[in-house]
Amino acid sequence: MAETTIQQQPLMGWDKPELDLSNADWHSSSRGLGDVQIAFVEGFIAMRNSGRPESPSLIFTPAEWGAFVSGAREGEFDLT
Repeated sequence: MAETTIQQQPLMGWDKPELDLSNADWHSSSRGLGDVQIAFVEGFIAMRNSGRPESPSLIFTPAEWGAFVSGAREGEFDLT
């Protein structure tokens, strides 16, 4: 796999690179449930709706992804 140069400064807000996701290796949840797929591309994590793969993908830095996963595990996004 070829190495990619990534910005050394922290990314702020929507200041994310344009990633080529055309050849991304998308993964569904381990149970095969839900509509979310993720791919690891050039040091970032892309997330998309598998039911509408042509829609824009969300791009996370590793730190943002970690915060998102931790919040999901702790029920931060559960409907009450």
